[in-house]
Amino acid sequence: MNASAKVGLVGCGYWGKNLCRNFKSLGALGMVVDSTQSGKETATELAPGVPVSSSFDDVLGDDSIHAVALATPAETHAALSIKAMEAGKDVFVEKPMALNLEDADRMREFAEREGRVLMVGHLLEYHPAVLKLRELISNGELGQVNYVYSNRLNFGKVRTEENALWSFAPHDVAVILRLMGKSPIEASATGGSYLTEGLADVTVSNLRFENNSRAHIFVSWLHPFKEQRLVVVGDRKMAIFNDVAPFGEKLKLYPNSVEFEGEMPVLRKEDAQFVEHLDTEPLREECNHFLNCVSSREEPLTDAKSGIEVLKVLHACQASIGSHGAPVEI
Repeated sequence: MNASAKVGLVGCGYWGKNLCRNFKSLGALGMVVDSTQSGKETATELAPGVPVSSSFDDVLGDDSIHAVALATPAETHAALSIKAMEAGKDVFVEKPMALNLEDADRMREFAEREGRVLMVGHLLEYHPAVLKLRELISNGELGQVNYVYSNRLNFGKVRTEENALWSFAPHDVAVILRLMGKSPIEASATGGSYLTEGLADVTVSNLRFENNSRAHIFVSWLHPFKEQRLVVVGDRKMAIFNDVAPFGEKLKLYPNSVEFEGEMPVLRKEDAQFVEHLDTEPLREECNHFLNCVSSREEPLTDAKSGIEVLKVLHACQASIGSHGAPVEI
């Protein structure tokens, strides 16, 4: 990482404060922009000595700031990203990168044309357990991946500006696409609105891939307990990533398999094995990756193209919800 690379953080609220803490600890926080009094107070507390401003133009006009990190409402992402890139800044933008594909394409095209780094905050792709799971799959440890399912459930935080699909599912869609190594050809989804009319609190999305492998994603902020679990079923072995488990128990490998004796399937069960992985904070790894890309000019792991593929899936799922679960081609 180039230690001289400086980032201007825009938004120091619910999630932005975590970016503030990490960029500060990495020695890269050059300015914080937040128009609210609470955001300014949070920035001052977490990053004493770092300039705090109410104006986005201040960070754009500061030549000592090389990049901008956006932790603002999703509807502002496209306009702020393009404005930052026009000012010669690289951009880290939280998920979802935009609310529609047209805006996301404009962001990607501008970044490519101007040679700017544009990275999307798909945090789970930087989780050490997910990186280890990717390694197991690429090494053939699990064999052919037949099915993946993800549960992201909690009691709150309830949103009123976006539904549970758009708030929770981008994490899981991004990881599933990365583990599968491709995008689905079809999506179907259903949702239930119980707190705010027309805003789904619970959604179940089903994805179908070319080789008949499938995935489903269950998200809800109206659930009695917290669960963040990803299960991968291969034809040789199976794996579970449980993000709420203590370190050392987050990733488990099940050497279960099905063999045929004649035409009769026989289940082979084995004891689960805990899989070792690094004990690092995913957000710190994500922030550090962005800084490295700013310095090296390399394409980020979670680049604009991968962000657009996630958006395509989300839009298909949303369209399916609106059609009472009818499948939508991607």
